[in-house]
Amino acid sequence: MASDTICTVGPKAAHTHTVIFLHGRDSNCREFASELFESEASEPANQPRTLPDLLPGIRWVFPSAPILQSERFGTDMSQWFDMWSVENPAERPELQLPGLQQSVEQILRVIKQEEMLVPSERVFLAGISQGFATAIAVFFAAAAPKRFAGLIGLCSWMPAALHAEDFQSFEDTSDGDKSSRSTPVFLGHSVDDEVVPIRNGRDLRDALRSRLLQVEWREYEDGGHWVNEPQGVDDIARLINSRMLDKSLERSQG
Repeated sequence: MASDTICTVGPKAAHTHTVIFLHGRDSNCREFASELFESEASEPANQPRTLPDLLPGIRWVFPSAPILQSERFGTDMSQWFDMWSVENPAERPELQLPGLQQSVEQILRVIKQEEMLVPSERVFLAGISQGFATAIAVFFAAAAPKRFAGLIGLCSWMPAALHAEDFQSFEDTSDGDKSSRSTPVFLGHSVDDEVVPIRNGRDLRDALRSRLLQVEWREYEDGGHWVNEPQGVDDIARLINSRMLDKSLERSQG
């Protein structure tokens, strides 16, 4: 199903988990979903090995960013928030805040809708580039007392518009095994990314680890500003499968 604001791809088997995946700047849900599902893992050989093939119990949800005015380029474009520089995301952070707040509210509504099907513990928040920068803001905004199945970020950075008060509810409520802090984070970034320098991804990794999040970091020699193939696709499928297995064991024991 698709609309101007969201595209969904249903599971190929019984629905157990959902991935909410945010596209990058100047893209949209249809374009991103189509390109993502063309990316292949390394196995199984001579068989379909895209993410929907490898993860048949997943419902895929792709929101679209709003059309916002770009102050730097003087035109309207699809973006979760306006910003001056992707290379230096800390430049002119005041441009980011209005759009980021609007997009966080939009994605929180999407999460609420998906929670009618599965609990947040079975929902992954994912994104590429500006999409994951937005997902991080959503994660901290939803942190009291929400836990997700995992965060998956590609080619991204920490949004400069986030301030100490944005982390406050996370810091206040993240105690114990069932806290938001137990949500695992996967970050993948290619060394040859010419859009978002890998140093921005490393800074994001360090910022999340400084808040005691469990961050798995993967650097790839190639892949550009996209998911590395096939290793990056392997890594995403492995993370999701491992979390699905954990939740299945938890349910069987409960």
